[in-house]
Amino acid sequence: MTHIGYHASHEQYDPRTLRDLAIRAEAAGFAAIKCSDHLQPWSERQGHSGHAWAWLGAAMAGTTVPFGNIAAPGYRYHPAVMAQAAATLAQMFPGRFWLAIGTGEALNEGVTGAAWPDKPERNARLRECFDVMHALLRGRSVTHRGRVTVVEARLWSLPDTPPPLFGAAATPETARFLGGWAEGLLTLGGDPVQVARVIDAFREGGGAGKPVHIQHAISWADTQDQAMANALDQWAPVAIGGEINWDIRRPSDFDLLGQFVGPDRIGRAVRVSADPGLHRADLAALADLGADTIFVHNVGRNQEAFIDMAGRDLIG
Repeated sequence: MTHIGYHASHEQYDPRTLRDLAIRAEAAGFAAIKCSDHLQPWSERQGHSGHAWAWLGAAMAGTTVPFGNIAAPGYRYHPAVMAQAAATLAQMFPGRFWLAIGTGEALNEGVTGAAWPDKPERNARLRECFDVMHALLRGRSVTHRGRVTVVEARLWSLPDTPPPLFGAAATPETARFLGGWAEGLLTLGGDPVQVARVIDAFREGGGAGKPVHIQHAISWADTQDQAMANALDQWAPVAIGGEINWDIRRPSDFDLLGQFVGPDRIGRAVRVSADPGLHRADLAALADLGADTIFVHNVGRNQEAFIDMAGRDLIG
């Protein structure tokens, strides 16, 4: 059975509002919640970027559903510190927390001032960070010298069961790389044919039988025109495509590129429709790929109306 979850976007809402939206989402029937982890928003119009880990403690205390986070270890987060945060949440909220780790974006990780690596180097660093975190979450003492350095690290407050460490992938190549060692896959929604290629690559690379989560971006509103306006206002910079999302450092530069995204291109990244039936059919098609949870991200500012609509027309 595929669960329908709610995506909480730190880029778009202040932490207090986002906590309240998470509580409202559970009340509406969403079975799980995941959040982003940003230091900066994609766009100056989005305008927020609360600390995900601080927020998770408060949001999970006010709810009962499982939560997940996607973050990039090895840059602004040392992997031992990230493992400690994950262990703390998993100990406080048994069985309710999972973490996806990815290779990151310069938008968030460039703040350290270190040179931003190419994708193969980021992949190699991600694997090292996974190994360090996986060992720490099992109570081992870790010393590691490589792309990241860890000296005699050990976590002292551990959960009874370690939280699963998923890998995040947007392409079949990265998904295949993750398959043999990540404990699950987090990928993006959209065209089921394209999503299937990513999931199949993960399974072929060693991920058969492991859980799959999908983050699916939509723009719903009462009218088609408003749904399109919401998508272009909030998500155009993210829809530019290619490698740009991983390499640009400034929200203002994303906004410059977003001016070149129109209704045709935004549709490649966001399902824009005022029809709940179409969104429900999309979720069913993604569920048929074997997803354990699909986290719906409505990119517009109309979150309360979206949550209420989803409770009536999308969930169940």
